[in-house]
Amino acid sequence: MFLVIVEAAIYQDGRWLIIKRSEKEKHAAGLLALVGGKVDLEDHPNDILEHAMRREIKEEIAIEVNDLRYVKSASFLLPDGRCALETIFFCRPKSGIPHAVSADEVAELYWMTTDDVLNHPSAPDYLKDQISQAAKVLHD
Repeated sequence: MFLVIVEAAIYQDGRWLIIKRSEKEKHAAGLLALVGGKVDLEDHPNDILEHAMRREIKEEIAIEVNDLRYVKSASFLLPDGRCALETIFFCRPKSGIPHAVSADEVAELYWMTTDDVLNHPSAPDYLKDQISQAAKVLHD
């Protein structure tokens, strides 16, 4: 019914980890985004979203994160007409140094403040909303 996607709002020292998606990506190629990806059938059936989130972070930027906190969920249509359901999690780095594991997925990494993201001319509106919502988790 849905393509299920998880994305991480990773926060450290007053900045969010934002990626530039590879131009080779099928969806949102070359755009600024959060780290994330699809939930797979191989992900552990218990806490499947959390398991998928940790796997995607490790696969894309080679770090481990602390506890995941729910931020929001949304649905949207993909260009091929399928409906995607995404869940955003807030987290902080636990270990490792973030870097692009595969240039086919992540072209660049940036550490940006909330204002940097909200005022960036190339930041998609959905990313601005995701960061705005994740910033509220900081104060909870």
